[in-house]
Amino acid sequence: MQLLLGFLLAITIAFLAYKARTLNISGAVAAAFTGTIIFGVGGLNWAILLLTFFITSSALSRAFKQRKASLDEKFSKGHERDAGQVFGNGGIATLFAALHFFYPNEVWVWAAFAASLAAVNADTWATELGVLNPTPPRMITNLSKVVEKGTSGGISLMGTLASLAGSALIAFFASLLTGNWSLFPVVTLAGLAGSLFDSLLGGTVQAMYFCPTDKKE
Repeated sequence: MQLLLGFLLAITIAFLAYKARTLNISGAVAAAFTGTIIFGVGGLNWAILLLTFFITSSALSRAFKQRKASLDEKFSKGHERDAGQVFGNGGIATLFAALHFFYPNEVWVWAAFAASLAAVNADTWATELGVLNPTPPRMITNLSKVVEKGTSGGISLMGTLASLAGSALIAFFASLLTGNWSLFPVVTLAGLAGSLFDSLLGGTVQAMYFCPTDKKE
């Protein structure tokens, strides 16, 4: 029964997100799949944590839209998320939700699930709020090198603080929902570390290509 309810809830949220143009069609299908696993296997607490990430990250993607218009014109990533982005953000969390089915009483599974969402929430907050910083970012592999806003691997103090706040929000709810406050510092730091590691990958191994047709990177 819980799996069926999870499926219905996931389908409803994916449809509403598609209508709100937060997800495109492939993103909606991917969200319905990941949501079914997380809602259906994990239950209410797991659903609340996932929705906290999804709602806040979607809201930030739409906030300050005019101020971020120039970056949207230059870089190809838009406000509508596709399947790749959905699985990139929620794939690891979905894996831990599936593990919860086999290890329902293991605290580490919940902690790992929360940490994975904290990392993607931290990364989203850093991206969406960091670009509003009037000071240009610096390359994470060479802090003396100033780079253009939106560049993979670029970090700033404002973006890093936003990353910390995004991670702490997930950690707060992960602790509140279970009453285990020892999780708060662990999940917060794990989420921040995950976000910084993602920036490190962006500055070292992630390639960027220019599309001459759309004139976007």
